Amino acid sequence: MPQLVRRQRRRLNAEINVVPYIDVMLVLLVIFMITAPLITAGIQVDLPTAEAEPMSPEESTPFIVSVNSDGEYFLEIGSTAGGRPEAMSREELLDTVLTELETSPNSPILINGDKSVPYGDVVELMDQLRQVAGIENVGLMTQQPN
Repeated sequence: MPQLVRRQRRRLNAEINVVPYIDVMLVLLVIFMITAPLITAGIQVDLPTAEAEPMSPEESTPFIVSVNSDGEYFLEIGSTAGGRPEAMSREELLDTVLTELETSPNSPILINGDKSVPYGDVVELMDQLRQVAGIENVGLMTQQPN
């Protein structure tokens, strides 16, 4: 009588090979580490140094009015994710501030003025913000001394 040959069924190997996923993750990590410092939003302003208390995190999102060394005005609301804001005239800036204050009236306004901008220009801007928009909560940004 012929002998029955019994075949054994192979068991399925249901393991996931994670090595390619780790490689992809490390490549993405390197890309993000290289590009993150290059993506800086905001206006390059050389701030004057002064001892000052930092803002508390509980305060509402501030409006940052920047004046660069060329006398151009910029408006940033919080950490504007759209990249670099566009330059505008003082009148356009005041109109934009007025419209933005309708949505968040208690937001403080900070003036980020380059130290080479004449003091009178910054004071005039503060005065116009007070007169046109009725803003009383205006602060000046400074850089902490080393």
